[in-house]
Amino acid sequence: MPMRSAADPSLPLGADDELTALRSIVEGTARSVGDDFFSALVRHLAVAMGVRHAFVSEFKPPQKIRTLAFWSNGRIIDNIEYDLPGTPCERVISGGLCHIPSGVQLQYPDTEPGIEGYLGVPLTARNGTVLGHLCVLDEAPMPPEPRRLSIFEIFGARAAAELDRLRMERSLRESEQRLQDLFEEAPIAYVHEGLDTRFIRANRAALRTLGIAAEDVPTLYGRSLIPDTPSAQERLREAFASVGRGTDTSGVVLELRRKDNGKPLFIQWWSNPDPGGQYTRTMFIDITERVLMEQEQARLLAQNLYLREEIKATHNFDEIVGASSALVAVLENVRRVAPTEATTLILGETGTGKELIARAIHSNSNRADKPFIKINCAALPAGLVESELFGHERGAFSGAIQRRIGRFELAQGGTIFLDEIGEVPADVQVKLLRVLQEREFERIGGNQTIKCDVRVIAATNRDLSEALRKGAFRADLYYRLNVFPIQLPALRERSADIPLLVQFFVQKHGPRVGRRVESVAADTMLRLTRYHWPGNIRELENIVERALILATSAELRIDADVLQLPSGNGEPPATAATPAVASGSSQLSQVQRAHILDTLQKTSWVIEGEHGAAARLGMKPATLRHRMKKLGIARASGPAKG
Repeated sequence: MPMRSAADPSLPLGADDELTALRSIVEGTARSVGDDFFSALVRHLAVAMGVRHAFVSEFKPPQKIRTLAFWSNGRIIDNIEYDLPGTPCERVISGGLCHIPSGVQLQYPDTEPGIEGYLGVPLTARNGTVLGHLCVLDEAPMPPEPRRLSIFEIFGARAAAELDRLRMERSLRESEQRLQDLFEEAPIAYVHEGLDTRFIRANRAALRTLGIAAEDVPTLYGRSLIPDTPSAQERLREAFASVGRGTDTSGVVLELRRKDNGKPLFIQWWSNPDPGGQYTRTMFIDITERVLMEQEQARLLAQNLYLREEIKATHNFDEIVGASSALVAVLENVRRVAPTEATTLILGETGTGKELIARAIHSNSNRADKPFIKINCAALPAGLVESELFGHERGAFSGAIQRRIGRFELAQGGTIFLDEIGEVPADVQVKLLRVLQEREFERIGGNQTIKCDVRVIAATNRDLSEALRKGAFRADLYYRLNVFPIQLPALRERSADIPLLVQFFVQKHGPRVGRRVESVAADTMLRLTRYHWPGNIRELENIVERALILATSAELRIDADVLQLPSGNGEPPATAATPAVASGSSQLSQVQRAHILDTLQKTSWVIEGEHGAAARLGMKPATLRHRMKKLGIARASGPAKG
């Protein structure tokens, strides 16, 4: 059979024509992809098949076709979209290769006007899904020709492969975009870090949590956000070690500092190395509020434990007993200074009740509902005073196995009582001065500045002015502490209060030791009021408790050899300060009567009201009237007012 040109679809193709057609396919489409590929494909297909029209399409379920490239009458024309039903393309999409040699116009008069020959093949993906179709059309008949069909199927296979590739590429782009959207908009912070902790990318939640801007990411190192404290650095080392071992890191808590304001930030951290080993994929959540709450709970727990220990010590709090002028002057100073925020220095011998006065100041201050924390500076080793006062971080020194909250933190919002302040070491005095001046401090081993809202009351039995001269106490600290000094009288200077104190201690300790005492022997009371009391009230309490233990009757007696009086021959005579009385109870009655009379005269015999005698004596008006009647107190010119 003679060779015929491929431009005439009515003539059979020879071998050379077939090779020429295949070469045109390969050369025309080798360097093209996407839209360019399909345009080149339909152009070369039309030439190879000797037809005037060729197009490749994409199937849009359920019933639409959209062309991807359309060659018609020697040029690429605009793509079109049309309905599938009632067209020869429907047969292709649903049934495979469709060849109509002639009569297309008769079979499909509405959809394919003027077309005689039609050849179409479905474009099928590797999973069997029909993606679209490839077809050629012509106004001339298109008789069957095996070589033309084989060339056409080769074109179809090439088109199907490209369309499948584009579909997968589009699917990957959509998946990548979805993942990118999830990465950016996720409520959990995501970060990719290099092995040197340099940030590679970070989502919006991470930027917001860390306090950084998007432009900071390329130059930011995660390690730079870790504070230089022993505990924070140790956590970081443990986190890196767990990643290196490939173990679960879901329980790791890291302490950071926000980049924008330096505030503490605690995160719960998950991290896994990238399969390529070039970076780590990290996500974290902000648990700062939870950690700070746990720290506050720990502080309150420590405070609670401390206060429970204090309660066990059975402090008397506001039970200040006495009516002497010396004690009244002290209580007046307490009344004046308590509502202020002034630092107070309480001076007095050992056993005069300095802590009791400090508690009275706190109880009558605006901080009464907040903690009252005390520390005896003389009872601690010099090396532990600073840790007790300010706390320490884990690892700050040998034996510091966990963070410790200091007394200043426990007293936050309340009052701290620094007993025996004169015993504080010189290096700690510097920190105390800073607290008083700047209202801030750091824990030992830490660099976080802690703001401090604490009222300071200090006490000492030492002569601080002498310590200043010897250089044992800083002058600037002394002047900061000595804003409002209160000098407590020794018990020997307020001997008129001894009967009241004895009665108080009898009532306090009698039930505890199983003794019922109704009176105090006159000679015992005289001996008590004449004794020098070097141990002051503490010594008096101990002697009364011992006498109660030894008591064998309802009358309390103390042997003469227990208290060594100034004169060694017999009992001293009665004086104005130590009146001779028939019994301890009458002695107490006389002291009470004199004190009530003095208060009534100062208030012009007004009982009720804010400035009345009852308020000054700390009694209810009805109680005062009952006490006046019992003691025989009455105004000469008439009954008391109010």
